This record gives sequence, structure tokens and C-alpha cells, in this order.
Amino acid sequence: MTTLQDIQAAAARIRPSVVRTPCAHSRTLSTILGTEIWLKFENLQFTSSFKERGALNKLLQLTEAEKAQGVIAMSAGNHAKAVAYHAQRLGIPATIVMPKNTPNVKVEDTKNFDATVLLEGNSIDESGQFARELAARENYCFIHPYDDAAIIAGQGTIGIEMLDTNPNLETLVVPIGGGGLISGIASAAKAIKPDIRIVGVEVEGYASAYNQFHDSSEKLGGSTIAEGIAVKEPGKTTMAIIKDLVDDILLVDEEAIEEAINQLITIEKTVTEGAGAAALAAVASHSAQFKDSSTGVILCGANIDPRILAAVLMRRLIKKGRIVRYLIRIQDLPGTLSDITEVVGDAGGNILEVSHQRMFSNLPVKDADLYLTVETRDASQSQDILQRLLELGYETTLLQG
Repeated sequence: MTTLQDIQAAAARIRPSVVRTPCAHSRTLSTILGTEIWLKFENLQFTSSFKERGALNKLLQLTEAEKAQGVIAMSAGNHAKAVAYHAQRLGIPATIVMPKNTPNVKVEDTKNFDATVLLEGNSIDESGQFARELAARENYCFIHPYDDAAIIAGQGTIGIEMLDTNPNLETLVVPIGGGGLISGIASAAKAIKPDIRIVGVEVEGYASAYNQFHDSSEKLGGSTIAEGIAVKEPGKTTMAIIKDLVDDILLVDEEAIEEAINQLITIEKTVTEGAGAAALAAVASHSAQFKDSSTGVILCGANIDPRILAAVLMRRLIKKGRIVRYLIRIQDLPGTLSDITEVVGDAGGNILEVSHQRMFSNLPVKDADLYLTVETRDASQSQDILQRLLELGYETTLLQG
């Protein structure tokens, strides 16, 4: 088992080269969620995730012969960037194996640190098998992303920092992929404050640790925005620590994660990836379990594909009725469109897109379907625009997500 002394030694070892990230109170999120929220901004590390801590702690303990031979790692992105970055700094050749579906932003970021990147396998597990086989052939030192004592100790330094900032924290909420992060944090936090509650979070579809912890059989697999914690099998070492020190594991769905990403950008002005927002999503989804306590939430990473981020933000606007579509049946006559846009403008709506449909419908030849995409303040204003159009005699339907 990883001891507090192991983690303290790791903290001293990595201190010169890893950011001591802020652990700050969020007044707005605390009010919304009914618990005192303290955010640990690991998304502000140089490579935008907590993975630097464990990777650097491991690399610094390699022998000179191991460094000369080179290292290899498998990763969906954050461990890859961390190993590549610190290996580059230390002059160690690095090969990184990533799943084929890894977001391109993570692949390119890893290549920018002079690592050799190989896209192999359709999952982190398949990538891991390929990486181990290559390590055996080439005599590379394999840097496991989570099931390694040095990695666990490095990640555990987060727990020390959070309790150093706020010793009164009652609960820590930690995302679980392979389990290295929560194993390290739990090992540190429980040693410092034995009565602190440690809660793990997994995304539905990848409830691997949840299944073992709760003796459950949740289905595994599928698409997720939280690919950083989409692991079908936790580590043996990490799972033993989880069973010993973690108090509970919760599941969150894709909707909750998207909303958490949106809240963190709109309220805290900070970017997180799916896995990075999972802990906040868990507090929001299971609010009764955290009510009126002091809760530490780890924002573990920010490496999200910009296209995915843009899609999430737009989808949330649609879900909240801030962007809507109207289907309006009109007579295809001069002046009709200007009349409709005047109604929308007078009601305070901002028209984003206009399209006519004449050919693919069963309407009379002199009629047309008009699709209007409109930005509004809220759902109430969207309904106001709808009523004004109906009162003017336009057959109108409000289309929402």
C-alpha cells in the first residue's frame, strides 16, 4: 500500500517541475449545489492534467540504464502528454501508444513533445496490450498510467495540497479511470484526516470500479465524452486501495457531464474535458449526499477537442431554450419574410439562420416551410415569440432539443 511517507517524498521530488495548482472556493457553485464547493484546478498544469505528478515521480526514479533505453506508455491522452513532456525535459526517448479514436488535439499535443506516437487499438486496453508487447521486444521501460506505486504516490500529492489549503474539507470527489488518482488521493487524505470521506466517480458505460466495489454488473462499453476515464478494468493495485480506503463510488451520465463542462466555463471561466468535469457532475447528480458539507472537487484535466467543446456549449444553449428553431408555414409572397423577422426583432430575438423549404413537402405549391433559428434570453422569451407569430395568423411550431 502507498504510504503518506511515499507521497510526501513524491511531493518533494516533483515540486520544482509541477504546478501547485489553486484549490479555491466557488461561491456560485456552492449556492447552486447546496454544499461548500472547493475546486482543485489540476486543469492548470502545463500539460493541462494531473497526470504530470505521477509521470514525473516515476521518471525521476528510473535508473540511468532505463532512461537510456527509453520509455513507453499507453494512454488516451493525458498520461501520454505528461510522459512525453517530462521525458523530453529529462532527455529520455519516449514512445506513446494511443487508441485510434483519441481526440486529435491530444495526439498532436503529444507529438509536439518529440514523442513517437503510435495509434493502435480501439480502446485503452487494446493499446495497453500492444504497448506491453512492444516494450518486451524493444526493452523499453513501461510507464503504466495508474497501476504503479510511483504513479499512485505522485497523484496522491493532490490530496496533501487540498488539505493543506483547507483542513476542514469533509469530502473529496475524485474521477476514476484506472484508479491511480483516487488511490493516491485516498492514501494521502485518509492518513492526514482519517474521517474524511472519499467518493469516486465513473461515467455510465464504464462502471468497472463501481461494479467491483458494489458487486454489481453494470454494462461496459459505448461512446462517452469522458474518454479519459473510459476504462473497462481498473488496476489490481489501485482496486485494492479503493476497496480499502474509498467510501463510495457514484455513476454519472453524459448529460450531467455536459452540464458540468458548461457550468465550469460559464461560471468559473475554466475549461475541462469530460473526465475533468465528472466530479462536479457527480455532486450535481447526487446532491443529497453532499448537502451542507465542505466538498473538494478535482478538475483533473482540460484536454478537450475544441469541436467537442463548441458542440457541448451549443447543445446546452439549446437545452436551456436559449437557441430555438421555429417551423413556420408561410405563403410564398413578397414581404412575408420581412414581416416575420420584424416580429422576432420586436420581441428581442436574434435571428441566427433562415431557410426555406418548398420542394420536399406536401404543402400547396404557393406555400413554403420557413425554418428560423433564433437566439433568445430564455425559454420564456421563446414562448413569447411563438405567441406573437400565432396571433398574427402564422401556423408556427417551436422546435427544441
